[in-house]
Amino acid sequence: MLKIIHAPDPILFQKTKMVVKIDKKIRKLIEEMKQTLLAQTDPEGVGLAANQVGFNLSLFIMKPTKQSKISVFINPKILKIEEEKEEKRSKKKEKKVKLEGCLSVPKIWGNIKRPKKILLEYQTDDESFEKKRSWFSGFEAVIIQHEVDHLNGIIFTQRALNQNQPLYEEKEGKLEKINR
Repeated sequence: MLKIIHAPDPILFQKTKMVVKIDKKIRKLIEEMKQTLLAQTDPEGVGLAANQVGFNLSLFIMKPTKQSKISVFINPKILKIEEEKEEKRSKKKEKKVKLEGCLSVPKIWGNIKRPKKILLEYQTDDESFEKKRSWFSGFEAVIIQHEVDHLNGIIFTQRALNQNQPLYEEKEGKLEKINR
């Protein structure tokens, strides 16, 4: 199993390099990343970028639910984003805020505003290595944006600060607002 790198390790703040070939080393890395993600329990992980385990490569995996198969995304690029329309947003009942966390920033949580729907171009770990384009929405879109941020050297706490959103620290099972 791979060791998860924690902030402020410099690798988390660097833009990753493209994967040019899926060879045995990349396949082994993907398998080890899958094992590492599945081993996370407090909290459970839903995504993991290669730089979070010490590899400066543009690659991440995602498992949005316990029942989901792990998906692999190589050289991902967000091509389009769709924001939720204001009228649609105001008609909805107030929802409970979902906080975002990160395996590389343990016990810290934040409310990050992210587009609800994205078009992603990526490659998978299949034999073809062909580029694919798919739309993702909801929780999957949030995970993908979080992981693509990692590949661009951005961690979610930076997003929270840029959006002037509060951060919370988990202490003894309770969340306490971090004063800045």
